[in-house]
Amino acid sequence: MNGDSKGRNGRRQALCRIRRIADCRVNDAVKLAFLDGGLDTEQMKGIDALELGALAEFRRNASGGVEIKLVDRIAALEKLAALSGEGEAERAEQFFRALEGKAGDGRTDGV
Repeated sequence: MNGDSKGRNGRRQALCRIRRIADCRVNDAVKLAFLDGGLDTEQMKGIDALELGALAEFRRNASGGVEIKLVDRIAALEKLAALSGEGEAERAEQFFRALEGKAGDGRTDGV
């Protein structure tokens, strides 16, 4: 494999990851916030199964309060559009329109 083909493969992988970040749901990050500290083995397995791609930062303070920071989906979409070719930009634009539609109805759960 030559360097040019490696570069295209790396770009394709980066675009795929950015697309997943832009499209991920936050439901499991919220579920994680509601779990308490004393977890049994079954609950730990449940955590392993959570989709946490939208989670940028998670903190639990000594009093039990939780702070969650989620990825900036708009920034991910902008990056995707900037790095994408014409076909990718079209798909990113379609996704952005769908995201705007969801924001317009007040829902953030991806449904």
